Amino acid sequence: MPQASQAQLDPSGAPAKSPMTFALGEFWKSFRKNKPAIAGTIIVLLFIFFAIFAGFLAPQGINDQNIRLKLQPPSAAHWFGTDDFGRDILSRILFGARLSLRVGFLSVIGSIVVGTLLGIIAGYFGKALDVIISRFFDILLAFPSILLSIAIVAILGPSLNNALVAIAIVNVPVFGRLVRSRVLTVKEEEYVMAARSIGMGDARIIFQHILPNSIAPIIVQGTLNIATAILDAAGLGFLGMGAQAPLPEWGKMLSDSREYIQTAPWTVLFPGLAIVLVVVGFNLIGDGLRDALDPRMKN
Repeated sequence: MPQASQAQLDPSGAPAKSPMTFALGEFWKSFRKNKPAIAGTIIVLLFIFFAIFAGFLAPQGINDQNIRLKLQPPSAAHWFGTDDFGRDILSRILFGARLSLRVGFLSVIGSIVVGTLLGIIAGYFGKALDVIISRFFDILLAFPSILLSIAIVAILGPSLNNALVAIAIVNVPVFGRLVRSRVLTVKEEEYVMAARSIGMGDARIIFQHILPNSIAPIIVQGTLNIATAILDAAGLGFLGMGAQAPLPEWGKMLSDSREYIQTAPWTVLFPGLAIVLVVVGFNLIGDGLRDALDPRMKN
């Protein structure tokens, strides 16, 4: 048998699995044993489904008003009741899932891209660049995230898109410091030093060795930060600094309904419950990813 063919077989004679297939298999085996993580995945997937198909699932339009039906309690006609303009709360929550998930995903993606870039530059090249970037991270982290978000939105102007930008900026140092610490460790590994000794360029070392070995903590932190971003967006919306009327953003819905918390509690209950479920779902997934991807968490 040719040598190339032998390399494709394991000792039992079966085709050998590639390292990537093996790693994914081990990850899934560990992740699926974590029941809370599976529950969180189901919750998040449900809300993603609601967001994608809100146009088909919503019984009414998000801005269809009927003052005669305002503040109606949950019923067969309106499962989650109606708000102070007679709008169907279920419909607004379904479409609100689009807004909250959009802010969560896009803001975290932006934070990851910028934070990873700055973290790699600081950790790999060091010296003056490391000092400047690290001090920039320290300045951003010196402010409470919600206060810094409010300040940025106040400068840019209240809107959902500006809230997204503010949340992304606030989370940049979280990923930057995470990647920087990881790069400082990985760049001292023997395989990186060997690659440097044979003349491999900095760009190739970063993309072939440094970045791939930093992906796992980025994924875990990113999942957890989606939950934080959704909470921050809801907080800004509640304060009137995020989504503006008539957008059905969950935080804005809570703000508009807070005066009816005693007379029509369903107007606050269901948007609040949606926020809680999505945040809990992403946190459970993040914990499960951390346990599955971190060798120290395995028995």
